Amino acid sequence: MRWLRAPENNRRRAKANVEVIKFYSVNDEFGEFSNFAQYPIKLKGKVWPSSEHYFQAMKFEEEKDRSDIRKAKSPLEAARKGRDRKRKLRNDWESVKLNIMREAILAKFTQHDALRERLLSTGSAKIVEHTDNDDYWGDGGDGSGQNMLGRILEEVRAQLSED
Repeated sequence: MRWLRAPENNRRRAKANVEVIKFYSVNDEFGEFSNFAQYPIKLKGKVWPSSEHYFQAMKFEEEKDRSDIRKAKSPLEAARKGRDRKRKLRNDWESVKLNIMREAILAKFTQHDALRERLLSTGSAKIVEHTDNDDYWGDGGDGSGQNMLGRILEEVRAQLSED
């Protein structure tokens, strides 16, 4: 039996046709994917107003710093406090930040049924945090960034689709 193979140009076209979902602002079509979207999550025995609050707070070992960030009035305020270098950053931050983000995103999409359904509704689309402000968590605005938040969202989607 002879197996059929798609011609090279058809395979390239198929890759180009993969749907891409871009988000950044909470006002975007998929804005609920943003860490600034205010969906409370419960982790470590506490309720965090958003995944941004949790992520920023976990940068620090001191409970007073974590508590101060958890009480921030908005995700933007939490982000600003998390970038305050007067606070002592935990020594292992670079090695744990991806897992902390995974933990926050998984909590967000398992603790809110509507969000879980929204994420699953994206099927196999590539998810991209589209911003020129960040080339680690986002795509750098031109696609050259690592898009780690988008990748984590895709990982969580795959995990949820298996459940």
